[in-house]
Amino acid sequence: MPFAIQPIHIIIIILVALLIFGANKLPEIGRSLGKGISEFRKGTKEAAEGFKDEVSKPINAPVAAAPAAFAAPVQGVSPTTVSAGTSTGNFCIQCGTPNPPEAHFCASCGAKLSENAS
Repeated sequence: MPFAIQPIHIIIIILVALLIFGANKLPEIGRSLGKGISEFRKGTKEAAEGFKDEVSKPINAPVAAAPAAFAAPVQGVSPTTVSAGTSTGNFCIQCGTPNPPEAHFCASCGAKLSENAS
């Protein structure tokens, strides 16, 4: 082991620390270092638990539809502005969002589209 720390190295490090900081400051520095290490361990443990919780959530969890109050209506488009004979798709009755003709639910607010809309 060419790079192992030997007892003589630890003694030299302690002597240098004594010369730099003084005997009165070493306990305070050690205490601060200990608190910092414990806070770091606590933070990494909390982060690992949070990550584990996120990963363990089911993949196919149902996603709640946004309430109609949060859905932004399309400017200048309403269900009544579709002219006869156009195949632009279904328009949502609640928010006015255009949807594909084969859609059964609004892509914006999740409301059920009327059966006879085209």
